[in-house]
Amino acid sequence: MSDVRVIIQRDSEREERVVTTGTTAADLFTGERTVVAARVAGELKDLAYEVKDGEEVEPVEISSEDGLNILRHSTAHVMAQAVQELFPEAKLGIGPPVKDGFYYDFDVERPFTPEDLKAVEKKMQEIQRRGQRFSRRVVSDEDAREELADEPYKLELIGIKGSASSDDGADVEVGGGELTIYDNLDAKTGELCWKDLCRGPHLPTTRNIPAFKLMRNAAAYWRGSEKNPMLQRIYGTAWPSKEELKAHLDFLAEAEKRDHRKLGNELDLFSIPDQIGSGLAVFHPKGGIVRRVMEDYSRRRHEEEGYEFVYTPHATKGKLFETSGHLDWYADGMYPPMQLDEGVDYYLKPMNCPMHNLIFDARGRSYRELPLRLFEFGTVYRYEKSGVVHGLTRARGFTQDDAHIYCTKEQMAEELDKTLTFVLNLLRDYGLTDFYLELSTKDPEKFVGSDEIWEEATETLRQVAEKQGLPLVPDPGGAAFYGPKISVQARDAIGRTWQMSTVQLDFNLPERFDLEYTGPDGSKQRPVMIHRALFGSIERFFAVLLEHYAGAFPAWLAPVQAVGIPIGDAHVEYLQTFAAEAKKKGLRVEVDASSDRMQKKIRTAQKQKVPFMILVGDEDMNAGTVSFRYRDGSQENGIPRDEALAKLVDVVERRVQV
Repeated sequence: MSDVRVIIQRDSEREERVVTTGTTAADLFTGERTVVAARVAGELKDLAYEVKDGEEVEPVEISSEDGLNILRHSTAHVMAQAVQELFPEAKLGIGPPVKDGFYYDFDVERPFTPEDLKAVEKKMQEIQRRGQRFSRRVVSDEDAREELADEPYKLELIGIKGSASSDDGADVEVGGGELTIYDNLDAKTGELCWKDLCRGPHLPTTRNIPAFKLMRNAAAYWRGSEKNPMLQRIYGTAWPSKEELKAHLDFLAEAEKRDHRKLGNELDLFSIPDQIGSGLAVFHPKGGIVRRVMEDYSRRRHEEEGYEFVYTPHATKGKLFETSGHLDWYADGMYPPMQLDEGVDYYLKPMNCPMHNLIFDARGRSYRELPLRLFEFGTVYRYEKSGVVHGLTRARGFTQDDAHIYCTKEQMAEELDKTLTFVLNLLRDYGLTDFYLELSTKDPEKFVGSDEIWEEATETLRQVAEKQGLPLVPDPGGAAFYGPKISVQARDAIGRTWQMSTVQLDFNLPERFDLEYTGPDGSKQRPVMIHRALFGSIERFFAVLLEHYAGAFPAWLAPVQAVGIPIGDAHVEYLQTFAAEAKKKGLRVEVDASSDRMQKKIRTAQKQKVPFMILVGDEDMNAGTVSFRYRDGSQENGIPRDEALAKLVDVVERRVQV
C-alpha cells in the first residue's frame, strides 16, 4: 500500500497526516462520535469516502447546519422505508431536509391517518435499532431506470438530471453529474433492505439517528405544481439529542399557543372567510381598533420625519407594468388581467412603486424639492399559490406601509442613514428590540447599472448599517437585479426571526421611467430612488405583534384597555361614570354589566387579555376610589379616581407593557 498525504482542516487549524491507500474519512475521525460526514475540497462526502493524496478533509459535526441536514435527510430515508414496509403500494416522491426537519412525499391510495403516522414512527424506531448501513453506489441512467422501473416519480427525476431545482427539493435526488442510489443494508448480512435515488451524503448507519418524531401529514402537489398529481406528505423532525428534540417540541407548543390565526379567532380580531377566499382577511371591530392605532401612530411618526402622504388606485392599465418591468419579471405573481375599455388590459397592482414614480414625474422637479419622501398605506394584490398562503403572514391582498424616497446622489448616504434609524426606532416603539441587519449584495450574473455605482452604493449601505451598532450579516448575491438592500431582521419574544423592514436602492426604475430633476446648474439629472417598506405589510406586522405579545398587547395597542367589573349591581353606575371620564381622555374602557358572577367576569377579561381590570365594591364607591387587577393576577387597591385615570393615560402614552 502506498502512502497518502491528507490535510485535516478544523477551523483555522491544519494538520497534515500520512495514511495508507484505502483510508476512509471515518478512519480519520475515529472516536469522534459527533462527526457524521466530511467536506472534501468543498464537497460533502460520506464517511465511507476513501481519501486521496493531497486532499483537504474537514469534519462535519452533526450539530452544524450541514450535519443537521444530513441527519434529517437520512431520517427521511428511514421514514420512506418504513412507509413502504407498511404500505407496499406507496410510490416515492421527494424527501429533502427542510428547516428544523424533513418531509417525504408519497403517492398512496388514501391519505395517511394519525394512526398511520404512529405505526410509521414505530416502524422507523425498529429500522433505527437495526443499524442498517447507508451505502452509496454510482449507477448509469439506464441502470437507474431499470432498478426504479416501479417508481414513476423517480423515473421523472432521472429525466430532468441537470436541471433539477432546489425549489421543489428535486436537487437532493439528482444533480448534473452521475446518478447515485443509496442502499440500506442489513448490518449483519449486508442484505439489501431498501434503496432510493439520492445524491447524499448520509449518516453511516441508522443507529446514528439520535432522536426524531413525525409531526403531521398534508396534501402536496408533485413538485409544487397544481398541474401535477396530489401526493401525501409526511413531515418530521430530527435532532442530535433527545434533549434538543424535547426543547424543539416545547418551542413548537409555545409557538402554537401564539399562532396568530388561533389568537385572531379567540380574541375576535380577524377572520378569513371561505366566501371571500384564501389569503383575503377581514378585520373585526377589535382587530380594526388595533390596526387603526398601528396605522395612526405610524402616520404621525412619518409626518414628523418629513414624509408626504399619497394615495393611488388598486388597479391600472397593463402598460404601466410593462414600463416598470413587472410583467417581464413578476407576471406569475400577479392576478390575470381584466379587459376593459375595448380590450385594454387592467391589472390589480402587486406593488406601489410604479404609481409613485408617476407622481414624481407628474411635473418638473427641482433639486430644491429633494429629498422627496412619498408614503402610502397602499393595498396590493399578489397571486400566491394556495399551498403557501398562511394567515396574515402570507396573504393575497394586503396593505403595505410603502415609502419611496427620491434624492440626489449627494444626499444618498444621509438619507439612507436617516431612513434606517427611523425604521429601527419605529419598530422599537411597537415593542420589537432584538435586531440584526442583513446586507444583500450584487449577483454578478444578474444586475443593471455599472459595477462602480453598485460598489459605491453597497459600501454606503454597509457604513450606514455598521453605524447602527447591530450585527451585520452578509448576503452575497442576494440583492435584486436593480440594487443592493439592507433587511432588518427582528427576533420576537420566543426567539423566532422575522424579516421586517427593507431599505432598497433602485438603479432600474428611474431609468425605465426616465425620471429627472433639474440640478443647480440647470442640467437634467437622474434621482436616486430608495424603496422602503417598514412593516412589510400592515397585516403581516399585525400577525407578528399578535404572536410576539401572545395576544396580550400593551395598553396603547389593546382593543379594550380596561374593563370595569362591579362586585355587585349597585356598583355598575359608579363604574359607568368612571368609564365615561376615561373615554373623554381617549381611553378605551368598557363596563361588564352582564348578569355573570364577578369571578366569571374576571376570567372573561383574562381570556380577552385586557390590560387593566377595574374592580369596584362598596369600600371603593364610598371612598371615591377604584382597584386595579392586572393580567398576572396582582391587584392594587384603593386608588383615587383621578390617580387611576392619570395612571391609565400615562401607561398608554408611554407605550409600556403592564
